[in-house]
Amino acid sequence: MDNELGLFLRSRRETITPAELGLPAGDRRRTPGLRRAEVAALAGVSVEYVTRLEQGKDRHPSAAVLGALAGALHLSPSERVHLHRLSKGLEPGFTCRGDAAPAREVRDSVRAVLVRLEPTAAVVTNQLGDLLAWTSGYQWLAASAGILDGDPPNLNRYVFTDRRARTTFPDWELAADQRVAELKQGPFRADRHLAALADELTVTAGDAFERRTREIPGLPAPHGIQRWTHPEAGDLRMAFETLDLPADDGQRLVVHLPADTTTENAIATQRPNSLRLVAG
Repeated sequence: MDNELGLFLRSRRETITPAELGLPAGDRRRTPGLRRAEVAALAGVSVEYVTRLEQGKDRHPSAAVLGALAGALHLSPSERVHLHRLSKGLEPGFTCRGDAAPAREVRDSVRAVLVRLEPTAAVVTNQLGDLLAWTSGYQWLAASAGILDGDPPNLNRYVFTDRRARTTFPDWELAADQRVAELKQGPFRADRHLAALADELTVTAGDAFERRTREIPGLPAPHGIQRWTHPEAGDLRMAFETLDLPADDGQRLVVHLPADTTTENAIATQRPNSLRLVAG
């Protein structure tokens, strides 16, 4: 049985340092991060209970306990939301969004936003990683690499099963981590549509995918810099920003912009007056 809640709690405990919480470093630690005893003391629960949660032996913590753990681990607002979603996914009979299929229709207002973003590279995706609508800038960035192949094109299938992906994304390992983290936002396999895609990728991609589902606790980077290799423009460094659309359809708008002048100039040789450098 999946233990997404325990994985998240453990990974956060191992990431945060005693210094961040004003705790003494103490003696040499065999593992990074906080000890379970330290988390338990900060949250006001027993060490045994923290252990049971991390091991998946107790899957129904109260809201009060989750709040105390979130405070002890200094979770950010987005991490707190993620923790809540994970806990809801463990409730008997829970189904995500009424068990409805992922939304593939893009609202007219969102399409209007894409038009106004031209010629910036921007794309709308759903929680499965389906690419639903995009600008001409994204068409230029992604099409020649094969990302837009498929009906609908799917970024997760591309990254894990298309041999071109490792050329398109020189930092493929990081790209793969990001894809799994996005899939695992929320209850993950409690949604039968996400579970079906995960099962498919477990078969088609094997350990490269399955191992990540066991090790990555979710919460993808909402922004950052990603390296691309474009067949025409060469090596690019693209800054990306992810915006969750304010509706209950699980869609996101991802915008890509040149992260340095070299990338800006490389794109300009192919698409004059197109994408501008990220300021600052």
